[in-house]
Parts: sequence; structure tokens; C-alpha cells
Amino acid sequence: MDSSKKTVKVHILNAFAENGKGGNPAGVVLNADALSNKSKLEIAKKVGLSETAFVSKSKTEDFKLDFFTPKKQIAHCGHATVATFSYLKQIGTLKNDNSSKETIDGKRKIEIIGDLAYMEQLAPIYTDVSHKETLILNSLGLKKTDLISNAPIQIVNTGNSFILVPIKNNEILKNLTPDFELINEISDEFDLIGYYAFSTNTEYDATTRMFGPRYGILEESGTGMAAGPLGCYLFDVLKIKQRSFQIQQGKYMKEPSQSLINVKLRIENGEIKSLMAGGKGILNRQMKIEIDI
Repeated sequence: MDSSKKTVKVHILNAFAENGKGGNPAGVVLNADALSNKSKLEIAKKVGLSETAFVSKSKTEDFKLDFFTPKKQIAHCGHATVATFSYLKQIGTLKNDNSSKETIDGKRKIEIIGDLAYMEQLAPIYTDVSHKETLILNSLGLKKTDLISNAPIQIVNTGNSFILVPIKNNEILKNLTPDFELINEISDEFDLIGYYAFSTNTEYDATTRMFGPRYGILEESGTGMAAGPLGCYLFDVLKIKQRSFQIQQGKYMKEPSQSLINVKLRIENGEIKSLMAGGKGILNRQMKIEIDI
């Protein structure tokens, strides 16, 4: 074997599977302590999925997780976290139902219910983008009348920033015509992961589409870090006063891969203090990646 090469095993897990099918695939590399960030980026590129999680030892939490897209490292990734902890529970590495992760952006609690894994997110921060409304509508091929009335387009952040676009019905949501160049520009300007367009005219609490070209994701099938902000928006802005929401994603992709994300809000005195977003991870396959060392 070439001594300048190393083989790394990557588990491909589908997170947020809906009724045991579909979901959003993430790469998961266990025992990644010896890998450099350069190697992690190389692996993420070769895996070619929207995110790959690298699990290593933590001095302060149960595990340390680093997330890489094929382009760069990001602070958090909901579906890769859910995939990782759901799988760690399934293979017996995780013994308890309460766990935690250390990331480059701090610590987060993880909760396991059965074989579903839930990741903690922070209280929401809302940012007005009404001055950019026309540009945002243009970037999706929408008219103002396509939106839910009296529901503003807003940036919501519970750990990562997304622009939330409230759309009147599923037909309009299905037929969006995203201009990825324009979405990319707007995402750069506001330091977004991407757009989360949604309709509440659906069998679940919302059906959604996520566009993140800035991170090399044209459309993603399950985004836990976007579903969390949406749960907050439904509660705070649309005044749907539930403590939990079921959010479907991936239904209207070119190649549909339906995902179901559960969001549970922690409310105190009528205010969201934090939330958990989660679902199930199902092992899809394993692959071996060769990297330079």
C-alpha cells in the first residue's frame, strides 16, 4: 500500500427519513481524531454530499463534531448531527438518552427518544429584510401575491441564518424557479446558509424547500438547522401556538427524497427559550475514501 495514502471509512446515513424512506444523506466519519482539517475537507469533497460529520473525542462533551461541505467547514449541521447520534445509539456506542456535542460554535445538548435523535438550537433572532423583498421574490420567480398575507419574509437564526419565505400554497412552492446566482448574492450579503421557502397548506405543519448555493447545495432534502427557525416563525409570527411541529422537506426536489423533521420548542412565559430538532438516521451504505497524508 502507498504509505503517502490513507483509507478512511465513511458511513452514509439518511437523516430525517419519512416513514423509513427518503431522508437527507450525510457522511459520518467515526474516530476522526487524527484527521487534519485539510484531510476532512478532502474527504467531504470526495464523498460529495452536502455535509460530512467528523466525530472525535471531546474534553468537555460526549463527542466533538466537525462539519464540512465540499467547499468549507460550517459551524452546525442538523441532519448530519441527527444522523451521527441516531447511528451512535443504534450501534451501542451511545449508552444514554441524553448526550452532548462540542462544535466550533460551542456546545449543544442532544436528546435521544427511541431511535430518534434531537439537537438543541438556540432561541431565535429575527432580522427584517423588507428592504430586499422585491429582490428576494425575483430570486424565486415569485410575486408579492404568492406570499401568505401579513407574513413577512424574514431572516431567522437559531445557530445559523436562513431567509424564510412564507408561500401561499403547495402549488406555488412546487413551481418555484430559483435563480441560484441571485440567491447566492443575497446569501453572501446576509451571511446565510440559504433560503427556506415554505407553505402551511399541507398534510404536516409545513412543507418546505431549502436552497443553499453559497454552500454548494442547490436544493437539500432535509435541513434541521432551517426547520428549527421555521418552528419559531410558525409560533412567533404566524401565531400557531403549538409546542411541536412536523416539517416536511424534499418532496418537490427534481429527484424527491421526502424528509420529516420534528421540532420541539421550549417555551417559558410565552417566549421560545430554545428548541430541539430531530428525526431518525438510517444507514444507507458505507464507502472507503483514499486521501493523501
